[in-house]
Amino acid sequence: MKIEFNGAASCVTGSSHLFNVNGKNVLLDCGMYQGKDAKERGNELFNFNPKEIDYVLLSHAHIDHSGRIPLLFKQGFKGKVICTEATLDLCSVMLPDSGHIQEFEVEWKNRKRIRQGLELLEPLYTSQIAQDSINLFESYPYNKWIELFNGFKVRFNDAGHLLGSAIMEIVINENNKEYKIVYTGDLGNIHIPILKEPEAIQSADYLIMETTYGNRLHDTHTDELNTLINIIKDTFKRGGNVIIPSFSVGRSQEILYTLNNYVENNILKNTPVYIDSPLAAESTKIFNKYHKLFNEEATKLLESGDDPLQFKGLYFTKSPEESVSLNKIKKGAIIISASGMCEAGRIKHHLKHNLWRKECSIVFAGFQAEGTLGRIIVDGAKKVKLFGEEIAVNAKIYNLHGLSGHADRDGLLNWLNKITIKPKKVILVHGDRDAQVSFKELIESKGYSVFVPNPGDTFIPGIDNIQRSNVKEKIDILLDSIDNVDSLEKNKLLDLIRNALNS
Repeated sequence: MKIEFNGAASCVTGSSHLFNVNGKNVLLDCGMYQGKDAKERGNELFNFNPKEIDYVLLSHAHIDHSGRIPLLFKQGFKGKVICTEATLDLCSVMLPDSGHIQEFEVEWKNRKRIRQGLELLEPLYTSQIAQDSINLFESYPYNKWIELFNGFKVRFNDAGHLLGSAIMEIVINENNKEYKIVYTGDLGNIHIPILKEPEAIQSADYLIMETTYGNRLHDTHTDELNTLINIIKDTFKRGGNVIIPSFSVGRSQEILYTLNNYVENNILKNTPVYIDSPLAAESTKIFNKYHKLFNEEATKLLESGDDPLQFKGLYFTKSPEESVSLNKIKKGAIIISASGMCEAGRIKHHLKHNLWRKECSIVFAGFQAEGTLGRIIVDGAKKVKLFGEEIAVNAKIYNLHGLSGHADRDGLLNWLNKITIKPKKVILVHGDRDAQVSFKELIESKGYSVFVPNPGDTFIPGIDNIQRSNVKEKIDILLDSIDNVDSLEKNKLLDLIRNALNS
């Protein structure tokens, strides 16, 4: 048995980890690269043959974990996608929406390419291909053991990150040896609206763990909510709008829950709140289907007759025309729109019409991957390009990490420490290099053995054998040597190259 790390290895997006067990190939997640990762690694090709994949175990519906399943299907995958019930329902709207975005962006690029006489591009996949791929999904409830094949079973536990998100317990029996591998997917933040907190796991031989905020502490959720209401009030006094780039699934619903509390308690009065995302509207309906997954506070609200995702002054736009009409609103509105990292969708139009206005505020409430428009704005850019036009960044920019759906450094550590029978190895994925190095050093100081894989690295449980993908290391060795080499050292350099390539 071995595990090969593909996506989300030394980066945040594109989650994808390949198990080879008893002659079967099982993929943990099949996510899309975003931002800098997409530019550097590309989404078009897999490092394996999709036709040879037997199963995909999907931790949750966010596109950086699910977004390449339709491409896997397009390239020949005919196996099964195993996930929770809520994840299936969310993917049934999210993946076709992703396909629509692929089609729209390629159509926009091709109009330019036609004028330039260039070969036309095709989308990664279409909305229809994404819809067809949903036929491969099979869903299961939390806390139920599922035997996929002889020697491989899995159980989903609530990860508290997104409706239906799962921590996976995987028990593998191969050659009369049994291993328990736990995969966190994305661990949820504590005290966030609607969702329960991540379930504790009793034991793990090996743990594959996310590290999105492995080097960062969030402000408390209460502090962030106080900050948000102050931002809204101050912005309205200045005569502007509050624009919230938000992931349609998860973050939008949590923000609605928060604003519902403000309205119900007369903290906000006569304030129009626009959800400008058809996907957010559809996913909110799915949230309402799964009240059994809500936390105690949200459940009590529902039992009292208060729908926490509906309130006076809330509007869901439907048509493109309704979306465009929001551009005429100059003050006193909260506009929540996708995408959360500002890479696609209607949010880019709202930024175009509000980002240059000093009286407006842009509030980020989720992780911004390196290279995305959201990250560029958060990092302090003075100007950004939108639809070919340079737009000044004059609005006030806020980044409220405490509203994130991801656990922070201490949240990750506290969850890890709840494992009674400690893992022999903790494998860190889904984080940028600084976050991973910081968290690695922290948990090593607590006595854990840690491995941070690069793309293509493999790990063999049982003998704890790590096989590095040496390409980058060999190139680095070569480049370091060339800087200082002269003609007399040529033979030594050749020997160095031979040794590196043979190692």
